[in-house]
This record gives sequence, C-alpha cells and structure tokens, in this order.
Amino acid sequence: MRNQPTARHVRLGSELRKLREAAGKPAKELAELLGSSSAHMSQIEAGRSAISEQRLRRWAAHCACTDEELIEALVAMAAERTRGWWDEYRGVLPQVNLDVAEAEHHATFLREVVITYVPGLLQTPDYARAVFQYMRPELPESELAPRVEHRIRRRAVIEGDNPTPYETILHEFALRIRVADRQASLVQLRRILDQIDQGHATVRVIPTDQDGFGGADASMMYMGGPLPQLDTGLLDASTGTMFIDAEAELKRLRTLFRKVETASLDPAASRDLIHRLTKEL
Repeated sequence: MRNQPTARHVRLGSELRKLREAAGKPAKELAELLGSSSAHMSQIEAGRSAISEQRLRRWAAHCACTDEELIEALVAMAAERTRGWWDEYRGVLPQVNLDVAEAEHHATFLREVVITYVPGLLQTPDYARAVFQYMRPELPESELAPRVEHRIRRRAVIEGDNPTPYETILHEFALRIRVADRQASLVQLRRILDQIDQGHATVRVIPTDQDGFGGADASMMYMGGPLPQLDTGLLDASTGTMFIDAEAELKRLRTLFRKVETASLDPAASRDLIHRLTKEL
C-alpha cells in the first residue's frame, strides 16, 4: 500500500479505470473476475496499490482491450522500479515537485507556454532564487536552497545524453521583467541563447507589439507519452498544480499551444529579439 502515490502511479490507475469504464464493467464484477475485492480495485485505480503484469494483462483482457501498444505501455508503467534523482528530495520538497520532474523524465517531448516568467527548464540559479524569494518570502534558506537546486537539476531532461525535444513559447514581457537585478537578467538572457545555440530548446517569443493576443493566462506544459492517449498536461492554478489526462482537456491544450504559436515569432526571429534585449541591458 502506498501512503503517497506519485502522479505517475495515479495516472496508471486512471488508465486502468478508463479501460474498465469503457467496457461497462462495475468494479465489483471485475474484481470477482480477477479474484480480488472491490476495495483492492479502488486502491489500484487510485494508484495506492501496485498491480502485477499478469493481473494487468488479465484486467485488459476482461475489459476487451485489444490495443497491444497501450497494454505494453501500461505494463511498462506498472513494472517501473527506477528511482530518479528527484527521489533525493522526498520529504524535503512537496510531492508535486517530484511528480513534475518524474513526468518530464518520462516524456517523449515537451511543449510549454509561459507568459510571465522564464520557463523553469531555462532558468539560472539566480533567476530561480529570485522567483522563489518573491513568491515565498517566508521560506528559510534551508527550504529555499533545495527548491532552487531541484529546479536547476530538472535541466537534465533537455541537456542529458538523450535529451527530450523541448519547445517553449514565452512573452517578451517575461524576458524584460527583472526578477532580480540587471546582471542577473543579462545572465538569464544569455543562458537562453546558449540553450538555443546548443539545440537544447526551440524558443519562440510573443512580441509586445503583437496584435490580438489575449492569452495572458495561457501558461501550460504538454508532455508527450509513449502513445498519444498517454500524453499529459500540466497546469498551474490558484489551487495548485494539476495534471491533466482527460482527452478533451488534452485536445484543448494542443489547440491552445497551436493558437499561441501563431502569435509568436519564428525561432530565428525570436533568437534575434533575445539577442537585441541583451544589448539593451
């Protein structure tokens, strides 16, 4: 029994529930077919109990699922026992921080829209520290330092030996706002240019003089799964970070990304704009 399932555990349980509901089988009926109990079924679907490969395959069979690619992808999720670098922060940072890093690690591609800040995957330590200090001024150094460190270590997903393709769209305002001081802003802009030049990120900028852009609240992350139906969306709301897996919502996020993309400059023009901003500083 897991006291605190990760977002990935919860996603696996959610996909199993979708299979059961698509087959029109009540939890009690499927539990009897699997030689289990309704309570245990609920724990599996909530991500609080693990499921073996054999039971997962039987689950799929009793739900008449013939999508072998989906079944294999779910089996792989169920069989994962790898501990990532983010586990070092368990009990130190909120669970959602670990969940985000884990989700990025497993993503096949990453697409992000950020309007008011430089994206976390591109932030420098000074920029990240300034953001955390402003948003959470009550944090002592003992809690601030691991948050900054964790954010910087997330870069591994786009800078490692097998980097994940990463596209981000941000607003020119995010590049102009000095969250710290002039020098920190200059280092941050140069950092973005370096990531572009090394091929770690495709960056598009929405210029301040762009007409018809009403997407000030369009911030989102879209993470590709091994199959399209296992894609994941990530939204930051006033109630906290939300992971999205409902197909209708994923479709809305894909549409949102394309819409924001039409308001942005192409990558070459975006790089030129960022370079000009470094000269202004």
